[in-house]
Amino acid sequence: LQVFDDEGQDVTPRPLFPSYPNTVAAKQSKLLAASGHLGATASDPCPSISKSNTSITESILDETVEPGSQQDTAVGLPDEQVRQEELKEQLTEEDLDRRVDIYLTETETMWMLDMPPVVVSTESEDAARVLERSEIYVDICKNRPGNDRFVEKMMQTINGAAKDKEAQCDKIIMEDKGIVVISWDFYDSSDASEAEPTSKAEGSRAPAEESSTPSMTKEHAQTTPAASDRGNVSSMTTLEGTGLARIHKEEKCHSEAILRSEKFQQDLFSMERILMENIFQPKLATYRQFPVLIDLVGPSDADSTEAAAKEAEQEEHDKGTKDKKEQKETLIDPSNLSDLNKTTEETVPPSLERLWSYRCDLTDSHNVSSMAWSKVNPDLLAVGYGAFDFKEQKAGLACCWSLKNPMWPERIFQCEHGVTALDFSTTKPNLLAVGMYNGTIVIYDVQSRNSTTLFDSGECSDKHTGPVWQLKWVEQDRGATEDDRERLISISADGQIAKWLIWKGLHCIDLMKIKRAGSEKQNLPGEKERKSETLISQQAAGMCFDFHPKDANFYLAGTEEGLIHKCCLWNKQFLETYRGHKGPVYKVAWNPFSTDVFLSCSADWSIMLWHQNSQTPVLTFSSTTTVHDVMWSPKSAFIFATANESRVEIWDLSVSVLDPAITRCANPEAKFTSVLFAKNTDCLLVGDSKGEVGVFELQNLAVA
Repeated sequence: LQVFDDEGQDVTPRPLFPSYPNTVAAKQSKLLAASGHLGATASDPCPSISKSNTSITESILDETVEPGSQQDTAVGLPDEQVRQEELKEQLTEEDLDRRVDIYLTETETMWMLDMPPVVVSTESEDAARVLERSEIYVDICKNRPGNDRFVEKMMQTINGAAKDKEAQCDKIIMEDKGIVVISWDFYDSSDASEAEPTSKAEGSRAPAEESSTPSMTKEHAQTTPAASDRGNVSSMTTLEGTGLARIHKEEKCHSEAILRSEKFQQDLFSMERILMENIFQPKLATYRQFPVLIDLVGPSDADSTEAAAKEAEQEEHDKGTKDKKEQKETLIDPSNLSDLNKTTEETVPPSLERLWSYRCDLTDSHNVSSMAWSKVNPDLLAVGYGAFDFKEQKAGLACCWSLKNPMWPERIFQCEHGVTALDFSTTKPNLLAVGMYNGTIVIYDVQSRNSTTLFDSGECSDKHTGPVWQLKWVEQDRGATEDDRERLISISADGQIAKWLIWKGLHCIDLMKIKRAGSEKQNLPGEKERKSETLISQQAAGMCFDFHPKDANFYLAGTEEGLIHKCCLWNKQFLETYRGHKGPVYKVAWNPFSTDVFLSCSADWSIMLWHQNSQTPVLTFSSTTTVHDVMWSPKSAFIFATANESRVEIWDLSVSVLDPAITRCANPEAKFTSVLFAKNTDCLLVGDSKGEVGVFELQNLAVA
């Protein structure tokens, strides 16, 4: 076939490579030979295959012949030659009718990539076994936490049984060595050290001396043996002395290295904890309201425990003799003794039982000014030591005591001035803020064994110029950021209530400057008008403050004038002023349960109960001396504790508003200065002017 375009030109497609007739003929001959060979086996009956032989043969012949005959010859040969080749290539009918058998076989499969599956069909034979193993593995993973058979590692494996291995070393042989030394030996050994520098000079002069004194040779020879013997003894003594000194120095350095090693310190710490637990186990169990394990305490431990507690019990017995007599006198009614016997058998009056006290030689004769519990660790107590009076000022202390060691503090921070207030942070429990008598505020890190300060207000230009009587970490509202969620508030005798920011140091912001209130005294009829008083300072000294338990934007501030002001963080004006005290207000405290009620104590020997909507006190409780501290119970809305100079009092308003439920007198040479309720137990901590913090158990006091 030829293809022509519109202009009559031949545009028939040509093959890309030339072909020659000889190659086509060879191919045809080979094909015919193969077909003849296949035809020889036509006797094998295969009707299904024979029907399709012709079509298969034709397709093979077409594919084999066409490229070499028709198209290939048309490349370079004339048209006549092409026609001749086509006639030769035509097959005869015999060739077309000849039977050709073709056999198709499958070759062996070759796997290029084999990835075994991780899933199994549910219809397979191994499905039940795989499901069972999967369930067992899930149970093992669930039961792994807390199981001693498994360890959290890169793989799960069963731990082998622990084995103890002992090694035996050679016996250590000890030897004692000694030497007899006389006074001449000491003399010769001391002279030998002095004679060493001049030995060379004497050696150079020796030949001249020998030549100049030949007559003295015999005498010198006679005296030489004795002198040489004494010199040998002295030299031996010197060598042994230096050797012993060197050994002693090495042993001393080695012992010091052992004492300073971290492992040795940790071992001492663990042993100290064990000893404290053995000594104070009954007291600590009582404090935590656990049963006392008497059977676990050995005879020696029991004796040491009794010896450690015997002094305190004896002192408490002597101290409480007067109180018990007074209580008996008030309870005994001569007219009705039978009723008294019945009531005493049925009910036992509440009392304070002394457990132990935090004290050591370091805190002796230091006034306990403030106490604060850690916000996250109920066993950690911070105590500040500093005098209240200017004439008694000396270096102060801030100590962190633990319930696990009542005999020595865990952390000791030495302060240049007396400590007047301290408090732990809530968001960062390792920070302890300390206020001092000179107006300085410092912050320590109780986690670090280093006693250096993290922050100091000494470089702040707006720092307090008077004693910091109280400071407290106060939480912000929920909307505040994490960095500003808590703020440090302080009040000082300079009349300033300040907020402190921690950013590259301590920076101060004034919240309130307490102004002096005018006198309310009025002139009597016929009396001349009084002259206005000239005030040295327009600001009143701040003594204490307390934030509202529900709304941290409002707080109370007590002053040296005896006034209590209700203030707001966003306003520098007083919202309310409560008048009632005739002396400085040392403490104000909101009731944690009834948030409209608060207490105050003063130097006028009184405690007052207030309602925030009334400017006059609801109740007034009289005391015998100056009341330094007052605190509500964290478990009852009716119970509070007060500390005056002579005794500590526990009031229960649900029982009586006239007399305290419990009283405890102080030592004649000490004065009570502060009180603090324990968080999780029915115990009370009382600090005094001698550096002692007593821990008392509240017994038979019903908590409403």
